[in-house]
Amino acid sequence: MAEAAAAICGHADFVAANTRVQAPPLIPEIRLHLASEILPIWQMGEDLLAGRGLPPPYWAFAWAGGQALARHVLDHPEAVRGRRVLDFASGSGLVAIAAAMAGGAEVAAADIDPFALAAIHLNARVNRVDITTIDRDPVGRRLTGFDVVLAGDIFYEQPLAGRVCAWLCRLGQDGVGVLVGDPGRTYLPRDELVEIASYEVATTRELEDCALKRTGVWRFRS
Repeated sequence: MAEAAAAICGHADFVAANTRVQAPPLIPEIRLHLASEILPIWQMGEDLLAGRGLPPPYWAFAWAGGQALARHVLDHPEAVRGRRVLDFASGSGLVAIAAAMAGGAEVAAADIDPFALAAIHLNARVNRVDITTIDRDPVGRRLTGFDVVLAGDIFYEQPLAGRVCAWLCRLGQDGVGVLVGDPGRTYLPRDELVEIASYEVATTRELEDCALKRTGVWRFRS
């Protein structure tokens, strides 16, 4: 237990030391520990995580899909109000925080990266919301205890996109509400989705291929 607690503190120290608290462009209501400069933390993160089998520091940035989905949830709180919500591949925790602020009865954020989990805890504290974290990959499992699944920017590579799409489709068939935020990534399964909202998200050319990214919020077809 002591080793686990020390590891968590170490991850949180790394997040706090290499970010500053700021609001994503589309969601001024929420403040996050985000990287001010992209290249240094990306290189540092890749060096630190080398050999651990962990992803790059996606948690250090407010990606377009997550921003659009968080904005939609805040503008349409009925999507989560009073419901049990899972934010899948949560990263910074932005979407989970939006769900908690919008009245989610219980909100959990799932991510396999321990640095992301540390960032989620820090960001939840900054925004004074309660979020439970899940450190295991739920893909392929039948969910119990959740009414809504939110997923931002998850269709950026194969084979992950295929696995996640099949899983989310099954959840929808089981009666779970599923919403996806995505700026049109290569592996977005458009044939399976219906766009219900769109936003222009300010970003940077270091992260995206343009400074303003049209980003959709999608639901799976019935």
